[in-house]
Amino acid sequence: MTSDTLEEDSFIIRERVIKARAIQADRYNGKSGIYTNAQMTTQQLRKYCKIDRASTHELEDTMKKNHLSARAYDRILKVSRTIADLAGSEQISFDHFAEAVRYRCLDKEGWGETRKSVKLEGKAIEGNN
Repeated sequence: MTSDTLEEDSFIIRERVIKARAIQADRYNGKSGIYTNAQMTTQQLRKYCKIDRASTHELEDTMKKNHLSARAYDRILKVSRTIADLAGSEQISFDHFAEAVRYRCLDKEGWGETRKSVKLEGKAIEGNN
């Protein structure tokens, strides 16, 4: 791996995943059939993936600029919630959302290209595969 970024040790990643899973287990305790963020209902999505009004407007703009559907929006919020859980954050930040959008755009366009650009806040944000 020739990246300039620091890589996390697999033990550290494992610990973050275990903590995130525990957060989700607590969040969905007593909710029949729901164990992870991916299984959230629309009602739970609104409850656990709250963002402020300004961010909501920016996110809707991002969805339009990147031609993403309402279903994709829900999936992006679920992934954003998971990214926030992995970071140990109660709130979904714009960075969490931006990362989830990049993953969604990679999924939508395929993994063949080496670089992807996503429009967020009126700027193209580059991401590597």
